[in-house]
Amino acid sequence: MHCEIVYGYIVFTILSAEEHEHTFDSADAGASLTFPMQCSALRKNGHVVIKGRPCKIVDMSTSKTGKHGHAKVHLVGIDIFTNKKYEDLSPSTHNMDVPNVVRNEYTLLNIDDGFMSLMLPDGSTKDDVKLPDNEIGEKITEDFEEGKDLLISVVSSMGEEHALSSKEAPQ
Repeated sequence: MHCEIVYGYIVFTILSAEEHEHTFDSADAGASLTFPMQCSALRKNGHVVIKGRPCKIVDMSTSKTGKHGHAKVHLVGIDIFTNKKYEDLSPSTHNMDVPNVVRNEYTLLNIDDGFMSLMLPDGSTKDDVKLPDNEIGEKITEDFEEGKDLLISVVSSMGEEHALSSKEAPQ
């Protein structure tokens, strides 16, 4: 049975057996890319999804609206991967998606064809992280060619991964 509201009336529709069949083709590990959080619980320097992008909140303000209106939260966020600025206005009682953001450090083994070969804690390698095409990438290449042992900081969120910084490994 299917239920919907049409012009204030509840309408029930009886579904056939074929419409009841469900197929589940997903086979992920169950980890979610985001989780919901009420707007009023978000904080500056935290994370939020704005226009489908994982952002760090750099500014937020709450405004009260009219006598019967709801408070609105104005969010300003910077994309954690592209540094692009995004803004959103949402009622404080609404839920927003918060991205799961994970930062890991890996030892740089090699740079080949624009990709870095990184050593995981278990000794295996990770070869799918692109060398950034900005000053950070230039610095990584320069330090690597000078023979320095580098630790690369990789941030992962919402199915994307980017190397955001590097530092010399302690001796």
